[in-house]
Amino acid sequence: MTKRDVFEYALVRVVPRMERGECFNAGVIVYCRAKSYVAARTHLDEARLLALDPKADVAGVRAALRAVEGLCAGGESAGQAAGDEPGRRFRWLIAPRSTVVQPGPVHTGLTADPEAEVERLLDLLVR
Repeated sequence: MTKRDVFEYALVRVVPRMERGECFNAGVIVYCRAKSYVAARTHLDEARLLALDPKADVAGVRAALRAVEGLCAGGESAGQAAGDEPGRRFRWLIAPRSTVVQPGPVHTGLTADPEAEVERLLDLLVR
């Protein structure tokens, strides 16, 4: 039997107009402490964004989603968080915030392959 580890994940949501409270999923962040793994994958549905807010800053939302991926990746793209452990970067990303790009609630599961889990969840919950 393949060893499975606990992982946590949160959806990345886009809330184009906060006063209306409408949102849609645009990414997923996965963290697996046992594997010291954190990653984010995003997919922006521009048509959905513009349907909710025809004046939305598409380039700005794309930049914010890229920043989430970059922070997870670490290195230079993580900015000041570059030296932080994966768990600390995950916790920072899932902290509640009132911006157009927001984290959803954290969920848990078991996986033998956290990298495959990111893609599976992106396909299942975002695309």
